[in-house]
Amino acid sequence: MPNLMKVLVAEDDRDISEIIHFHLMRNDYEVFMAYDGVQALEQTKKQLPDLIILDIMMPKKSGIEVCEILRMDSRFRDTRILMLTALSDDATHIKGLEAGADDFISKPISPKVLMSRVSALMRRVEKSGNKTLDLGTISIDPERFETKVNGREVTLAKKEFELLYLLASRPGKIFLRNEILSSIWGDDVIVGDRTIDVHIRKIRQKLDHDCIVTVKGVGYKFDAH
Repeated sequence: MPNLMKVLVAEDDRDISEIIHFHLMRNDYEVFMAYDGVQALEQTKKQLPDLIILDIMMPKKSGIEVCEILRMDSRFRDTRILMLTALSDDATHIKGLEAGADDFISKPISPKVLMSRVSALMRRVEKSGNKTLDLGTISIDPERFETKVNGREVTLAKKEFELLYLLASRPGKIFLRNEILSSIWGDDVIVGDRTIDVHIRKIRQKLDHDCIVTVKGVGYKFDAH
């Protein structure tokens, strides 16, 4: 019997967590529960889940704090994080994206939408066979998940790394916004243009290198100078 994909549900509302648990179990996922931010961190390190469903508003540590802590740990750079939120404002979503979330679902939760998003996240297959890119002062190694600028290693979140690699794989090519969204987030995950902008800004800050050029109203391109 194949190993089941592991999902950690971190939600302090017991009614909501029970609903999520039920639908995940029905779809053959192995499910673990946490009811506050501290438990979420403990369970993540113990169970090493493939996906974390993480409520933003939790006791002890918020979902944003949990996400930030996990993304600083190399073991969880590839772990998919789906955030639950009752807040619909852009500022909350941007904070979540900057912390490293892969997708959002707004409350009240539709089980059908939830399982669609979970399936979309779990279907993503890591791209293999990509070559190391050496672009002047910048080096990007997809096998080691390693980025260096002038020999200095730069730690990028998973989506930041994938986005940088996509742009750098074809220097000078202008990638349209819909191309980027489809390549990095997939057609089944609903994210907006602001998602790209947030990730580009974080990449620029971390690299401290102006290698990603904005083509106004169109998209982005990589220019190593």
